Amino acid sequence: MDCHTIDFACHPELDLEYIQRTMIATSTFHYQPTDHEAEKASNSYVMSMIAIMGGLPMPIINLIATFFFYLGNRKGTFFVRWHCTQALLSQLFLIPFNSAGFWWTVSIIFTSETISSQYIAYIITLFIFNLIEFIGTIYTAIITRKGRHLEWWVIGGLTNLICKA
Repeated sequence: MDCHTIDFACHPELDLEYIQRTMIATSTFHYQPTDHEAEKASNSYVMSMIAIMGGLPMPIINLIATFFFYLGNRKGTFFVRWHCTQALLSQLFLIPFNSAGFWWTVSIIFTSETISSQYIAYIITLFIFNLIEFIGTIYTAIITRKGRHLEWWVIGGLTNLICKA
């Protein structure tokens, strides 16, 4: 394959072609999901948001709630399974960061460790990551409820590898 531009994935594009890459991409699905399927797929994202409200201090609560919703729908249609898997992977991506922040906060509260500039920077970064994920989850839930297929930037590719039709 002859590449005319410097592109790490070696995509043959024109030299001056502008490529827009987004965090959440709308793509076509191989069939039009029914209203019931779209609602179930959308609920997989809503489940993680409801769990955030109930389990805000404990980051594992979100993962557990999303995992049980995934287990309940793993025999569903491909559209529902795909979106349940993507919602679960998004929670799996955040859990190590949220857990580190949680236990760092617990150690500050219950031990002699003090609040440092590194802690504040980590918590601000963690807040930004969670806010982006929360907004992306709301957006994905709304669009998925309309029967359209959305793939998150890294997580969508992993979901495609895990979920087969």
